[in-house]
Amino acid sequence: MVTVRYWAAARAAAGVESEQVSAGTLAEAVDEAVRRHDGDQRLRAVLDMCSVLVGEVPVGRRDRTQVGLDDGALVEFLPPFAGG
Repeated sequence: MVTVRYWAAARAAAGVESEQVSAGTLAEAVDEAVRRHDGDQRLRAVLDMCSVLVGEVPVGRRDRTQVGLDDGALVEFLPPFAGG
């Protein structure tokens, strides 16, 4: 199990601040989150544009199917935002 935390627009799309999902990769975590929210493609679109941290490490442009998640990991989805 990993904890998925949503920020800003991702939180609005998910309707929750965080949740626990069973996933071994980042791609599986996204799929499980979307499944839990009735296959909401709006949520998938928001998550696809987010910057992602696993723990404190930015994922960057790595293939999400290749980003492994350890049990107990914290995955944070941070949508782009403007401001100063």
